[in-house]
Amino acid sequence: MSEETTELPAGLRTVADLDLKPALEAMLMVVDEPATEEHLAKILERPRRQVADALRELADEYAVQGRGFELRFVAGGWRYYTRAEYAPAVERLILDGQTARLTQAALETLAVVAYRQPVSRSRVSAVRGVNCDGVMRTLLQRGLVEEAGAEPETGAILYRTTNYFLERMGLRGLDELPELAPFLPEAEAIEAETQEGVPSFDPDAPDDGPGAPAPRGTGDVDDQTEF
Repeated sequence: MSEETTELPAGLRTVADLDLKPALEAMLMVVDEPATEEHLAKILERPRRQVADALRELADEYAVQGRGFELRFVAGGWRYYTRAEYAPAVERLILDGQTARLTQAALETLAVVAYRQPVSRSRVSAVRGVNCDGVMRTLLQRGLVEEAGAEPETGAILYRTTNYFLERMGLRGLDELPELAPFLPEAEAIEAETQEGVPSFDPDAPDDGPGAPAPRGTGDVDDQTEF
């Protein structure tokens, strides 16, 4: 009795049986950060040298073909990037109908977080003198700030800036933020004035508790612009 061999459907083929270059392309299309040769080789069950050679061949092929994207080795791994000469088209697509700037209210709130972090929403509102809940949500959604634990004394959620904030600002670290001293009076004087001007704010109360700042009709209206 003769044995018949049939090719398995693509969905049932083992990873090791997949064509190497198309498999690499499929994987690199979905990575969020550069993928290392070691990691790709482990997933595809191939020797690292074979994967490295295939990646370099793909990068050369894209360059010769003049594709709108390129495969680059960056930060120890491989990832697709838009080719530089097509950046204007990409920027126009992303920014179409939008403004590439935050509102003044959002910028002020972001500055308070940057210089006072980790800081609670209620303290940010106290420093600015208006309710900042809406703007804080915007900054969170855009990845410019993130939660940084809770304040031990009150349980209020604390916030800090993210690595994306540093990237967008072109900073290597928070130590590169400009000094406030040449532009503002002493921090103690500012906080004293804000506390006098907004007595209903309790910066040490939990964000969701009775001491949290409530809308007073002068809070920030969330903007529709993009950072």
